[in-house]
Amino acid sequence: MDIRERICIFVRKMKMKTTAREITDYMESLRDDAQRRVLMQFFKTGPGEYGEGDEFLGLKVPQTREVVKAAKETPLSEVPELLMSRWHEVRLCGLLIMVAQFEKSATKRLENNAEAIQKRDEIVEMYLKYAERANNWDLVDLSAPKILGHWLLLPSHQGDKMAILDSLAASSCLWRQRMSMVCTWKTSQQGDPSWCLRYAEKHLHHPHDLMQKATGWMLREMGKRCSMDLLRDFLRQHAQEMPRTMLRYAIEKMSETERKRWMNSQPRDTSLNNALSRAHSSGKTKK
Repeated sequence: MDIRERICIFVRKMKMKTTAREITDYMESLRDDAQRRVLMQFFKTGPGEYGEGDEFLGLKVPQTREVVKAAKETPLSEVPELLMSRWHEVRLCGLLIMVAQFEKSATKRLENNAEAIQKRDEIVEMYLKYAERANNWDLVDLSAPKILGHWLLLPSHQGDKMAILDSLAASSCLWRQRMSMVCTWKTSQQGDPSWCLRYAEKHLHHPHDLMQKATGWMLREMGKRCSMDLLRDFLRQHAQEMPRTMLRYAIEKMSETERKRWMNSQPRDTSLNNALSRAHSSGKTKK
């Protein structure tokens, strides 16, 4: 029996609520050692790398999504066990179950429904509590915009939303920092550039490659979804001090002529950019 057939059987079996243990056992049964080695190299799990110690079963994302489709009604109380799993794919499954349940409670009809607001707030509270378990860039990027980003646009009793995101941005945890930036993808998609601009400024001198890419990426999306003029205004203020990686990502969709102009606007000695980043972040950011 191939993996596709086994997933189909699981989907049929788990149409109703299920447990974290059942989900984990099933995902472990799909383990693929050859794919596991590929993923551990791709996600930089070696000593000293950003994903050091992360362990994989060797499942591809569509396989995990099929499990989520079958198990999306899993009680929220079961999700922490998934998030605490040693397996990257099981943690992803837990995060995507949260995404599915958040989206179900965030339809237009339920935006102002009291029970739906409570459900969304409960999911956000859990997401923030276990934020460090989303400990690689894909786990953050597949969950933060659809949970935190969407939550920013909806009624909530959770408290000061900006203060919550500010605390993520100021954290010493790389993954919490990335959440504060990448979640703004959703707000930019809905035409609100303010969140992206705020957190792009906060992460402007971040020394880590993953944050430089994320910030440039979100600026690019903000320009595309909201206003290229706003992006250009931001670049006029900050291009000379931005890390070159961040700037390259931010201008990726511009014409070749304009990209060259922005890149040439930076100091010729690129070590200056690196020095600015190191000076700004010294003692503040734990890699």
